[in-house]
Amino acid sequence: MTQPITVTLAGGDLSAIRAPLVCLALPSNGSTGVTLPAALRGLDEALEGALHVALEARDFRGSRDETLMLSGPAQGPRRVLLVGLGAPATTPVAATNAVRRAAAVSARAAGRLGTGSFAFFADGLTAEQIEAVVVGMQAGAWQYLDTKTLPPEHERKAPVASAQIVADASPATTKAVEAGLAIAAGQVLARTLAMMPGNLCTPEFLATTGQEIAARHHMRATVLDRAGLTKEGMGAFLAVAQGTPVEPYLIALEYMGAPKMETPPIALVGKGLCFDSGGISIKPAANMEQMKFDMCGAAGVLGAMETIARLKLPVNVVGLIGATVNMPSGTAMNPGDVVRSQLGKYIEIVNTDAEGRLVLADLLSYVRRFKPSVVVDAATLTGACVIALGHTTIGVMGTDQRAIDDILHAGERAGERGWPLPIYDDYFELIKSDVADMKNSGGRAAGTITAAMFLKEFADGYPWVHLDIAGTAYTESDSAALARGPSGIPVGLFVEFVRARATK
Repeated sequence: MTQPITVTLAGGDLSAIRAPLVCLALPSNGSTGVTLPAALRGLDEALEGALHVALEARDFRGSRDETLMLSGPAQGPRRVLLVGLGAPATTPVAATNAVRRAAAVSARAAGRLGTGSFAFFADGLTAEQIEAVVVGMQAGAWQYLDTKTLPPEHERKAPVASAQIVADASPATTKAVEAGLAIAAGQVLARTLAMMPGNLCTPEFLATTGQEIAARHHMRATVLDRAGLTKEGMGAFLAVAQGTPVEPYLIALEYMGAPKMETPPIALVGKGLCFDSGGISIKPAANMEQMKFDMCGAAGVLGAMETIARLKLPVNVVGLIGATVNMPSGTAMNPGDVVRSQLGKYIEIVNTDAEGRLVLADLLSYVRRFKPSVVVDAATLTGACVIALGHTTIGVMGTDQRAIDDILHAGERAGERGWPLPIYDDYFELIKSDVADMKNSGGRAAGTITAAMFLKEFADGYPWVHLDIAGTAYTESDSAALARGPSGIPVGLFVEFVRARATK
């Protein structure tokens, strides 16, 4: 598993920093070009004016993700990479998101070069921005090599193992680095779990991972197998699992960090379909291998619990995931079957590929025993969300406006933005059933909303928010800031939401 990189603070003169790569994040000033910050004048002198010349000639204009490499100077750092921040940020949150992304671009460049380490500079970094830089560095440095044969030693490039942030060390900046590393550790865990092939990241592996997190951080762990789910009457969850001999698991982690143990916890719930073939309503063969990512909600919960414990947040949190696979077989659920959920409501299954909401239905019922103050679930639930919001925005729906607003603000701070969608009562008409209390799919129209409407029927007795991360949990493209594959969403959003609630 990829290890988090080591990050240190390095104040003083940039020209004195001994790093194989120095990355300078600079904003665009539009028609006037990029201005050389005063803090870089010493470095420019060491580079014999190379920075000034490049900016004067407008070889580099500071656009977002733009890069320009300067190498081979007679003195100073061996390589200097200019990284664009884009137009000057108009808000502190936008500025933080910009440096996070620039740090990721820098780390990806260091990885391609095989430098093993790099230094990062952005003018006037605040403590909050330093935390974001650490997170961005790890995001860009992450790679999954566990199932790849390494090339011959003489062809290998050193992975990014360490980085320096050009900023003075103080209690605030040191704490920011530590917090960034904690968030990075959670995202590394989530991305690695998601990237693992489905025959390796099995429901049992997720259960074991949850137990390891609990043991490492002194949490209470509850694990239910098929027999335990049957005893709990989780007919919706079991309907999904009945088509496979692979053991399904419910995993609950209880982090008790609040000063008063009886304080109602925040509950984070994740869908953990380690592979989703669609069942009898089987998916097309093209790109079906990507259905190993159908457990990204569960991976996000596990990653968030790892981070929350590392941060020692003064709050109680329950992390709950349901892990199984959805396969066609002689024992699989069929379209037209009716199952009884743990809550007692009957569900007509009209599409076996709408299985994630069946698992979540029973999880949202089970979570009531913890008497949560608020419940947030995350799931790669609907392709309709990708159509509605693309690959950049999380669909957000729920029953409590304060919680929805807090989630949206947390997403902005984490760089994992969401957008609210309505769940008016009228939408329930689309999932009415002739033979049961509801059916598990309302068809193509408003598919993301009807899935949320279905879940709403089981979010009984507590404020609830649903995150549809189908379009954001993984990416099919290789961008300047992020490698193709899982993004780590919604770890950052979960952590920001819990952290904000912990201070209230």
